[in-house]
Amino acid sequence: MTADDPGRAANRLDTLTSWNADWRGLRVAVLGVGVTGFAVADTLTELGAEVLVLAPDVDDDRARILDVIGARLVRHPLDAVPDELVAFAPDVVVASPGFHPDHAVLGWAGSEGVAVWGDIELAWRVRDKVNAAEWILVTGTNGKTTTVQMTATFLAANGLRAAPCGNIGVPVLDAVRDPAGFDVLVVELSSYQLHTLPTTGPGAVHPWASVVLNLADDHLDWHGSFEAYRAAKAKVYENTKVACVYNRADEATLRMVEDAEVEEGARAIGFGLDVPGPSDFGVVDGILCDRAFLDDRRTAALELTTLDELEPRGLAAPHVVANILAASALARSHGVPVGVIHDALAEFRLDAHRIETVAVAGGIRWIDDSKATNPHAAEASLKAFGRVVWIVGGLLKGVDADSLVAAHVGRLRAAVVIGRDRAELVDAFRRHAPQLPLFEVVADDTEQVMPDAVALAAAVAEDGDTVLLAPAAASMDQFADYGDRGRRFHEAVRAMLGGEADGDSAPHEPPAEG
Repeated sequence: MTADDPGRAANRLDTLTSWNADWRGLRVAVLGVGVTGFAVADTLTELGAEVLVLAPDVDDDRARILDVIGARLVRHPLDAVPDELVAFAPDVVVASPGFHPDHAVLGWAGSEGVAVWGDIELAWRVRDKVNAAEWILVTGTNGKTTTVQMTATFLAANGLRAAPCGNIGVPVLDAVRDPAGFDVLVVELSSYQLHTLPTTGPGAVHPWASVVLNLADDHLDWHGSFEAYRAAKAKVYENTKVACVYNRADEATLRMVEDAEVEEGARAIGFGLDVPGPSDFGVVDGILCDRAFLDDRRTAALELTTLDELEPRGLAAPHVVANILAASALARSHGVPVGVIHDALAEFRLDAHRIETVAVAGGIRWIDDSKATNPHAAEASLKAFGRVVWIVGGLLKGVDADSLVAAHVGRLRAAVVIGRDRAELVDAFRRHAPQLPLFEVVADDTEQVMPDAVALAAAVAEDGDTVLLAPAAASMDQFADYGDRGRRFHEAVRAMLGGEADGDSAPHEPPAEG
């Protein structure tokens, strides 16, 4: 059976819905050999498939491991269809997230009738290796990782084996193959992963619960349009069994729920920062409430926690509160008591580079929100503070930041613009706030960008101000990732302040940027 016989190949693929199915001899081409691609190759060789890995760059250690597990490696720039791939005649191609839909290899697969999967479809098909855990799916433009971590924390606090995985940095295939097994997988999904995910047939995921946290322009350079980006995100709601959680402040997420084909009995659960209605989560007089998972929800509510309790833990910023409400809704759908959620929040801490206080000195607070890699995330960060010296810029990924600048110039003391796409931001500031002190960091040397930005910010910041790194852009123009950008900000602030800081927080490793 080869790509020359697509009918037989398709019939066989339809039977591959279990770890215990017969995967032997299946010919699979794996595109990319990063964390996800390697997990795919490792899984398939363990299942007895014939695996051909194609990647432009592979370090020697990983190449040796691929040889040991029995996968064949072809180093190729993938700017065209490799001859080795054509000769291999795969039954299925598994593409790592980020391979563009019009990539030459994917175009070839389509023309040859070869199925194209992503790692999520493969993981769903083999989810029963140890035990078939329930899946909870989380996506959105911003807040995914925090919500996934919170949801898994709440579930674990209730005695369940819960694994945060997916785009958070741990491949779902690794969680599926964990020999101890899990009760629930809380899966962060990027729009890239969702693009290839089917909504019907044997590879379609049927999650316990799902959420789209919010929707704003992002990755438009990859998807081609906002409509295509929205369509990818909306897939998480398809086939949901218990709870479709949506953002009451973002009508697009409600429309997604209304349009989704779900299993009978699935409920729509809203969350928001306002007073909740029945079947909603929200905030009343500073109290975070559940009006969804109780019998008398039309006349009563259950208390989760309060803003006063969250404030000293750094969890009271509006966008963080929204994440708490979404995670609580997901956990409550799985039966976690409100008291367990309350107590778990007492121990929860945000990851590094998410509205993280670096230092306070001379009445000026220095905040690292390097994870704000798009305008929507930066807006949420800006709203959390009063007078701000804003360090902004990087790779805008085809997104227009003009409206973000226009909406927030009133709270700015000054702006410091970094990154490759500075011109667009500088033009926006000059258009909307011609009197605002505006500085550009022109250094191309990665070592010098943050010291220059911090020095410029320190020169204009005053008592009571916040110097906020919320770039509204990706980091890879000048830094390895958003974590590298944030760490260099920490280092520059501490070098500038010396021993003057009143207090700070040590940086730690973030999950992978995605």
